[in-house]
Amino acid sequence: MDNTVSHRRTRAHPEWQLLVISYLMAVFGIINIAIATFDPDKGTNLSLLNYIINSNSASWQSIFTLASLVVVFVVVAIPIDFYKARARLFYWAVLILLLVTLAAATAVSGINAWLKMGWGRTIQPCEFAKLSILLMLARELSASEKPMGTIREFIRICMLFGVPALVTLAQGETGTVIVMGFMFMVMIFFSGVDIRLFLFLVFMILLAVGAFFGYALLSQSTDYRVLRILSFLDPQKYYNSAGYQILYSQMAIGSGRLNGIGTFVVGSVSQLDFVPEDHTDFIFSSLGEAFGFVGCCAVIVLYVYLLVRMLYLARYTHDKFGQLIIVGVMAMFFLHFFENIAMCVGLMPITGIPLPFISYGGSNFMTNIIGVSLVVNVVKSRTSSTQVIFQEPARKRKRHMRAKRKRAV
Repeated sequence: MDNTVSHRRTRAHPEWQLLVISYLMAVFGIINIAIATFDPDKGTNLSLLNYIINSNSASWQSIFTLASLVVVFVVVAIPIDFYKARARLFYWAVLILLLVTLAAATAVSGINAWLKMGWGRTIQPCEFAKLSILLMLARELSASEKPMGTIREFIRICMLFGVPALVTLAQGETGTVIVMGFMFMVMIFFSGVDIRLFLFLVFMILLAVGAFFGYALLSQSTDYRVLRILSFLDPQKYYNSAGYQILYSQMAIGSGRLNGIGTFVVGSVSQLDFVPEDHTDFIFSSLGEAFGFVGCCAVIVLYVYLLVRMLYLARYTHDKFGQLIIVGVMAMFFLHFFENIAMCVGLMPITGIPLPFISYGGSNFMTNIIGVSLVVNVVKSRTSSTQVIFQEPARKRKRHMRAKRKRAV
């Protein structure tokens, strides 16, 4: 490859594309949240701004979006080495917060993952746990060319993922644990671990997933996680329980046809609240109904571009710590994007995973925007391979001259 081309691809630069796409989707998400929570009793034929103001959820999402601008500035401004040096501190702080939430939170629908804050708001620490795991794994896996080379190191790195994942699982957040696990596997694959070790981990995960599916099919358990698996296999049979959400989500998306039925339509599936959680986990059903196949494809194209761009940036980032941060954020977005859309159309079981930037939720939104900001920080701070090539001979010449002067003395 020509050195000029290599330098252009690996140079440090402000990666504004990722932030622009993220905020485009965030604004589109606010509109969709307003559509999903539309109340005709508060008025019809209003301006878009008034529809957003009349929706409590859309108003709060707007506040989260505006507040995130400060978060982006801070995360990007701090040198990337700061995060590497304090990854352990972030990790333990979030782990303690997870344990406090498990002990103190009140369960909602079998899940106790929200910690009450002021003004009637809550925070979901397991969302931020994804970032703390990402930073800690990037630090540990970048410490050597062949990480997890000993049994002791293998156990230690697995525990870095496993401990917060088990606490999150105890809270009832199975979907978040799946995201953590996928991030872990993608990051260790790109870190250069022995391929046999990686395949062993893949085999163990497939074995665990198969065992859970087998348990779901053979047991008579009423656990909501088991019912979600069974309703995915046969939603009609569980129409009055877990299958209800899948069937009405498919109905809402299908009713949108090519161009959608329009926004803020009285009597729509979204307006009548036939799809539970249609402004959070099932926001894609409201999107599909309002904007149709064209709107769904536009959102998918933006997500694919976001992922491909991150993969490109990781390819030309030569610092291993920074590269693993980009890979981890990319893995987090991919699973959220794929699983959320797939469960809304009935191709995957319901896991309660929100759609990045579009679903309602402050903790998830901040986690996503911090993830993008970390990627921007890595690209802003990186040193190109061409610069390294040109600088290395100069350093060698300086050492040679110092040695020559010592011999002369």
